[in-house]
Amino acid sequence: SCTQRGSMKTLTLSILLGLAVAVYCMPVSQITGQDESFAKNYLKKFFNLTEEEGPAVRRGISPLNKKLAEMQRFFGLQITGSLDADTLAMMKKPRCGVPDEQVARFSTFENNLKWKKNSLTYRIENYTPDMSVAEVDDSIGKALQVWAKVTPLRFTRIYSGIADIMISFGRWAHGDGYPFDGPNEILAHAFAPGDGIGGDAHFDEDETFTFRSNTGYVLFMVAAHEFGHSLGLSHSNDPGALMYPVYSYSNPDTYVLPRDDVNGIQSLYGPNPDPVKPGPTAPTTPDACDSTMVLDAVATMRGEMLFFKDRLVWRKHPQISTPVQTLISANWPDAPVNIDAAYESQKLDRSTSYLFTGQQVWAFSGYDLVSGYPKPISSFGLPKTVKKVDAALYDEQSGKTLFFVGSEYYSYNEATKTMDKGFPKQVDETFLGMTSKVTAALQQGGYTYLYSGPQMFEYAMWSGRLYRVLPNSYFLPCYYKPVF
Repeated sequence: SCTQRGSMKTLTLSILLGLAVAVYCMPVSQITGQDESFAKNYLKKFFNLTEEEGPAVRRGISPLNKKLAEMQRFFGLQITGSLDADTLAMMKKPRCGVPDEQVARFSTFENNLKWKKNSLTYRIENYTPDMSVAEVDDSIGKALQVWAKVTPLRFTRIYSGIADIMISFGRWAHGDGYPFDGPNEILAHAFAPGDGIGGDAHFDEDETFTFRSNTGYVLFMVAAHEFGHSLGLSHSNDPGALMYPVYSYSNPDTYVLPRDDVNGIQSLYGPNPDPVKPGPTAPTTPDACDSTMVLDAVATMRGEMLFFKDRLVWRKHPQISTPVQTLISANWPDAPVNIDAAYESQKLDRSTSYLFTGQQVWAFSGYDLVSGYPKPISSFGLPKTVKKVDAALYDEQSGKTLFFVGSEYYSYNEATKTMDKGFPKQVDETFLGMTSKVTAALQQGGYTYLYSGPQMFEYAMWSGRLYRVLPNSYFLPCYYKPVF
């Protein structure tokens, strides 16, 4: 939790695991008295819930309802002010220890706590046995450089004495008054800039930290987030930001600090006056209100509509008006960073989701990678000359999947696992008037929707009759996420 220590705020961080949960499938009737007690304690800890009676209660709006609405607003859930299934599921995910109220796109600590100098020292006091010494050193160094690349801050390692940022691994009560809690949940915590313990970062030794594998917690990702706190940043409600309270795997060798985090840290320290060389552009979080946005892929999976763009995905359930945006890796940790095409194949009581990137395809049962994947897209019978699938569409009635490649499309029989004869065909041969490239595809309510750029074309499935041309926002509505 966040408390005051002198003029310094203390931040205890536990990164959300990002495990994808079928949150909409749990009926409200399963919410028990124990769940309600859990929710109340959660809101007390993270949203400053008090049980004082007052005017709000006399008007029929209890503090509990108000705090539930605040929590739902922060996480992009449907704002009901009541404890529903998806709200409870979010509460039960392992999470951060810092309160989430009053957090908007990047935020800093109270009074903009920051270091008064640009040259900072760090010291690694001890090591986790999960990794080699060299791997820990590399992970910590790279995590600090994430911030140095975009600011005037420079970090020097020392091997004895007191550094500005003291880094250590410990378990349970480890000497700072803020004990860890065993495996999962709280992964680490850090302290805002200041004297004494200020800036220090502690990692829970009961976790399994890894160097590059996403089977544990990649130390680079956890440390990079922690050092954001060590430098003065609090949490962001931008789901694409490093400072969002969600653990998600990214390749440390190719990681680029997202734009929201760049804006946040530069609001404290300014830009790097001497960048070594132009690097990759800081990624921004896709905005559903951008009328020019071209989606990478669209699919229906497990009753939800999914809209993929860059490294993020919107998940939209038919009973919830507001889509929830998350990192793709938060749902499928083994998935590629970006998706070219996606679809779900349904067989009896089982369904398999397929995600395509380049000449490879990943298959998932629920959120688990199917053994043997990824495979080449030629395993579907596509020619090896096909470099990527632009869009994929599964027709539940016929059991056929259409793969769109350039101006052509292929028909794949899911039952026989073979490509239909007579293909590829020209797209506009079946879907009249579709002369531009298909960038995403979806079947919904008996109609086929072919996306091309920022527009969507509505067709009857097999007659090919075009009914309407619609904007992307037809299924993915524009909404502005409130901030506090």
